[in-house]
Amino acid sequence: MKSFKIFTAATIICLLSSAIYGQNQKFTRQDTLRGTVTQERVWWDLSYYHLEVKVNPQDSSLQGRNTIRYKVLSEYQFIQIDLQEPMQIVKVSQDGKALAFRRDGNVYFISLEKEQTAGDFNEILIDFEGKPKVSVKPPWSGGLSWKRDANQNPLIVTTCQGDGASLWWPCKDHQYDEPDSMTISVTVPEGLTDVSNGRLRTSIKNSDHTTTYNWFVSNPINNYCVNLNIADYVHFGEKYQGEKGSLDCDYYVLSYNLEKAKLQFREVKRMLEALEYWFGPYPFYEDSYKLVEVPYPGMEHQSSVTYGNGYENGYVKTDESNTGWGFKFDFIIVHESAHEWFGNSITSKDVADMWIHEAFGAYSESLFLNYHFGKQACSEYVTGTRAKVRNDRPIIGPYNVNTEGSHDMYYKGANMLHTLRQIVDDDEKFRQMIRGLSKQFYHQTVTTQQIENYLSTAAGRNLTPFFNQYLRDVRIPVFEYRLEKDILKYRWNNCVAGFDMPLKITVNDKPEWVYPATDWKQLKVDRDAKIVTDINFYIQVKDLRDQP
Repeated sequence: MKSFKIFTAATIICLLSSAIYGQNQKFTRQDTLRGTVTQERVWWDLSYYHLEVKVNPQDSSLQGRNTIRYKVLSEYQFIQIDLQEPMQIVKVSQDGKALAFRRDGNVYFISLEKEQTAGDFNEILIDFEGKPKVSVKPPWSGGLSWKRDANQNPLIVTTCQGDGASLWWPCKDHQYDEPDSMTISVTVPEGLTDVSNGRLRTSIKNSDHTTTYNWFVSNPINNYCVNLNIADYVHFGEKYQGEKGSLDCDYYVLSYNLEKAKLQFREVKRMLEALEYWFGPYPFYEDSYKLVEVPYPGMEHQSSVTYGNGYENGYVKTDESNTGWGFKFDFIIVHESAHEWFGNSITSKDVADMWIHEAFGAYSESLFLNYHFGKQACSEYVTGTRAKVRNDRPIIGPYNVNTEGSHDMYYKGANMLHTLRQIVDDDEKFRQMIRGLSKQFYHQTVTTQQIENYLSTAAGRNLTPFFNQYLRDVRIPVFEYRLEKDILKYRWNNCVAGFDMPLKITVNDKPEWVYPATDWKQLKVDRDAKIVTDINFYIQVKDLRDQP
């Protein structure tokens, strides 16, 4: 998959915002090597991985091989592969010949002897080993977790979003390019089960008292979604009759939690019903849906969603909105599964655009409530989450340095989408817009600009100022108004140039649309009319009547 730059006005604004709000951030050569589509990356397109890993709980080490198949896009003789310290590559070969390589921090530059001809498909084999970084606080810090369950059996899991898959396996560690398919072969001590992405093809008992589990992913997959979950698991499953037919749903849990899981995982069908309604068909019918118990809250690993929410509704015993609605659903099952659509099927090319994953993921919580409990529940929940918004820096981060934007990509992002829904003012049209995104960008890596352009076209309105305000600026727009006898004067303030979002208000309890801009406009109303703005718009309001 190729990456390219289009420098629009929106892009320039984003770059300027990143410069202003990110001026205290210091980036290194390693950040650039991870975050940029370098010369050593751009010339080849990923086709297939076969990742083979032997997991050794006794000394917390890994050893394995990754076979990388790629298509040559243009002739070049050096290839970049990422693997972070203290892991190390011990051998690289192509067509049976060992290749020379050099290490630059977390990057390996490999010299290819075979002539790379455009259009050809080639493979390299990479042998690796080491003791990978241990995650201090999964899933927020990357690495492996070497835990024990209540029966003192090993419980080993991976988490690497943000920090990168190259924490534990060698790969092309950039979101812009994904393999079309992947085999994951994991060898573990006898008595343990590995659950990874896709479908289990075989499990093979080896002579050295280990078992190898071979999983196959038939769809494109981003690197950070590839996962290992190794434990004394028990399995149960069911089928969901969805929009594309019968979907296999498989659940892997610790044996002593089986009965709890059978009750709580009833939530999966409710989640699938609601999210297929809003987002379109589940994107990975071919690879199934799995929910896997882990010793941390959860993550969106593609077709292998991980779960550690205590078999209770809410999010680790809390309601993200403080309205009560957050206890009507299991946050992890809904939020992390929503990433199958936004994050896994549709993946941002650059981590700076991770709002594409998280804004839709966060808004899925409200849409779930909307589907099962009604529109008022949706409104109360999403507006309740505004208390968590910091407005500390732009939602979009600096590009090409492997850095995300503000944590506000979650609930500010959700409130931005909720505000967009009000602008559209037609719930069915809004639903079709979101489903249209799922269809248009199915199994693709995308830029913010692509998403913006699609939504603008679908809405029939230029949304550039809207997205500039909420994605590239930290200010919340202020609707200023004053009443002068029977004239309502109003405008937008505290906003980007050209901000012209329409707004729904009530005048003496009568609904009215107004069309503020940054200059003053006016509307004839009753003298001393009562003006109320719609809470579903994420704005601030300032009544200037008592000011000179």
